[in-house]
Amino acid sequence: MSESGNTTDAKYQQLLAITNNGYDAFLYDCDGTLADNMHAHKAAYVQTAAHYGIELDPELITELAGWPTVDMAAEISKRYGVAFDPEKFATEKSTLYYESYIGHTQPIEFVARHLQEHAGKVRIGIVSGGRPRTVTKTLEVLGLLQYVEVIVGAGDTKRGKPYPDPFLAAAKQLGVAPAKCMVFEDGQPGVDAAIAAGMDWVRIDLL
Repeated sequence: MSESGNTTDAKYQQLLAITNNGYDAFLYDCDGTLADNMHAHKAAYVQTAAHYGIELDPELITELAGWPTVDMAAEISKRYGVAFDPEKFATEKSTLYYESYIGHTQPIEFVARHLQEHAGKVRIGIVSGGRPRTVTKTLEVLGLLQYVEVIVGAGDTKRGKPYPDPFLAAAKQLGVAPAKCMVFEDGQPGVDAAIAAGMDWVRIDLL
């Protein structure tokens, strides 16, 4: 991130104050929350859409942040009136991102630090709209994978964000009641999912 050390530390302290409330589990989104990679995801979406003759506005990806990749693909097809197989689009986009961008992923420092410093003190889960292989590799690149107990990604639940299913699945796997979970997000669909799951939440991009 292009933040000064002081700004990063101030955000970390703010995050500590918000989350110091007796929670038993912290559930982090990955892309845009732990990983400073939304620009790369947007580029991969734009490149993939171009193969279908679509000049994709990358702000659509911001609007739908947290949606499973295949659901995002279906929405692109719908909004631009271009018929294609969302599963095929999602696979192409994910492959492009994995092969061309993922190795250069940088952390969002204050959130990654928060996760690391709470590992072993509270249960740690990742709840993402990304495919599990991509999420796992991202965490590996960031040096965070060893701290994570549960990963719930696209396809692991019937419905993704903004529905509560992924967060509830993570809480169940961790054996923690939803009310004792804190969710870390950078998009409204994820916040909506957390609220529907009965969990507290914080938008890290607004700190």
